[in-house]
Amino acid sequence: MRKEKVIVICGPTGIGKTSLSLMMADEFRGAIVGADSMQIYKYMDVGTAKPSPEERSRVPHYMIDIIPPDSLFDAASYAKLAREAILKIREQGWVPFVVGGTGFYIKALLHGLFDAKPSDPSVRQRLKNDADSHGSAYIYDNLANCDPKTAARVHPNDTYRIIRALEVYEISGKPMSEFQKAHGFADSPYEVLKIGLLIPRDQLYARIDQRVDKMIENGLLKEVKNLLEMGFSDDLRPMQSLGYRHMIDYLKGRTPWDETIDILKRDTRRYAKRQLTWFLNEPDVIWRSPDAHGEIRELIRRLLYS
Repeated sequence: MRKEKVIVICGPTGIGKTSLSLMMADEFRGAIVGADSMQIYKYMDVGTAKPSPEERSRVPHYMIDIIPPDSLFDAASYAKLAREAILKIREQGWVPFVVGGTGFYIKALLHGLFDAKPSDPSVRQRLKNDADSHGSAYIYDNLANCDPKTAARVHPNDTYRIIRALEVYEISGKPMSEFQKAHGFADSPYEVLKIGLLIPRDQLYARIDQRVDKMIENGLLKEVKNLLEMGFSDDLRPMQSLGYRHMIDYLKGRTPWDETIDILKRDTRRYAKRQLTWFLNEPDVIWRSPDAHGEIRELIRRLLYS
């Protein structure tokens, strides 16, 4: 069977994925499937740098604003819904553009996920209790001891993924990284053009600092206050993400304002570095500057019309 053609535009935060993807989707009758683990959440607009309402009316968007912040969501959920979105896009005669910086979501969409052992609620609850009692650093150290490869891919504050990896290890006796290696991400239902955006590191970091300043100007602090007033707990996984946890620390008096902004910029630069490391290790990525419109246009034409 002929595989459906999919264009991926990926890269670190702040590099210009949104503006480039809108331009290319406009030109090639495309629709955008978001690949951002935070833009899926409703009410979290400023801190996730979602496309504006005007941008979303210009080009159809999927996988944005689909669940509230207190709903569980993972890469398997993303892959299922994003594949359904691609099918709808193709049925309408449009070209699917997968756009975002969450590398594991993109990999799950394009190549499937390994079949891990089923969840055990009692094991998961015990691990959650450990996290509550001893902190995320404690359970992260436990993961680093039993599955260092997975620990290297997971942020030390990401208790959800740490607990899931520990759960897989306890239930099966095998590290999650072994399941992933055996699977090999071999399910490939698409013919894919994967374009990675890259600029010199100092330019990227300058863009990130400007983006943080813009988020503050656009009301990130107010957005976080509104989320808390709506009843969303500050210990929810989305509320512990970049920007949101920093504003919460400020609101709770843990850090003064200027220090909060400095830490947010630093942490965002570090996050971008981790994103780059992930994508640079991915095969088949064609790297281009976000300003190389002509070259990117030609790559897309070759995929679509060959």
